[in-house]
Amino acid sequence: MHCTFAAATHEPAVRLAAELVEVAPPGLNRVFYSDNGSTSVEVALKIAFQYWQQNGRPARKRFLALPGAYHGDTLGAMSAGDVDEFTRVFRPLLFGVERPPHPIGGDWHPVFEHLIELLRRQTDQIAAVVVEPMVQGAAGMRMYPAELLRALYEATQQADTFLIADEVFTGFGRTGPMWGSGHAEITPDLLCTAKGLSGGMLPFAATLATDRIYDGFRGDKTRALMHGHTFYGNPLGAAVAREVLAIYREEQVLEAAEAKARRLADRIHGMIEIAGVAAPRALGMCAAFEVGAAGYMGTVGWRISDQALELGAHLRPLGNTVYVVPPLNIGDADLDQLLDIVRESTERVLRSAQ
Repeated sequence: MHCTFAAATHEPAVRLAAELVEVAPPGLNRVFYSDNGSTSVEVALKIAFQYWQQNGRPARKRFLALPGAYHGDTLGAMSAGDVDEFTRVFRPLLFGVERPPHPIGGDWHPVFEHLIELLRRQTDQIAAVVVEPMVQGAAGMRMYPAELLRALYEATQQADTFLIADEVFTGFGRTGPMWGSGHAEITPDLLCTAKGLSGGMLPFAATLATDRIYDGFRGDKTRALMHGHTFYGNPLGAAVAREVLAIYREEQVLEAAEAKARRLADRIHGMIEIAGVAAPRALGMCAAFEVGAAGYMGTVGWRISDQALELGAHLRPLGNTVYVVPPLNIGDADLDQLLDIVRESTERVLRSAQ
């Protein structure tokens, strides 16, 4: 059933590529398949690096990223990441990536100003800037304003270098529009997608690129992208991904999720009424709040998770960050039941701590 894309091709993957381009930010016309989110980012990093090596700017070998970033668990993706609990033991294997300090008091403006200044000072050395658009998942569902993403995009354009949008978590309507990048109305040079791409059914991922980047690999075989996977573009995975896109179109999933997102935001913001809850926030079908000191190893969130499981819902907190990312097409009754359980389990744990 499967064939690699080495002197061969097959219909499901070709049709899927055309359909992905149709829903991608305008200008992302090329598709490279892989099998998971980490690898889609790894591919993007390698594309950016190799592009400059063979197109007249070989000094561009370095990357910039945001503090608290998480881009996956392969070595390149871990290098771009900044969640120390995940990467500490592997640090000797990772390449250096420069990033600003963490935001203070939730203010992201100095972070992006610092990042843009790094880009301006080191333009001739930067292969790409990699970001999670709008929401940093593993860092604790941290959210930043769209105008900052727009400003960073404009800075990369002025520097004539690449912006990599890691949309593995934020894509497929999680934050409202089809892509998190859509909040800033930008087209990144490279876009990584997985997770929602196959509806959670099969391992499947893709890295989308502009024609400019694609053209930078034309020529003899020594200029080809030096990356490949046995199962990239797998026909069954491609067929499932096409069906996912069909469901989004035919059932108008994004439009139907708008009212659910408002309901989710209202209920999560209402959690502030509970003593011990802080920083409730929501964007699209993604919402979170804090129940203690920041940090991935916090225990209060896990106690809430234990209570929720007894009540019939599985939560997976990020330390003391409790979050919910329900399916975009979750039924209204199920959404209400989930949020009822989140509130009751939180009240039980925080009440007992008083």
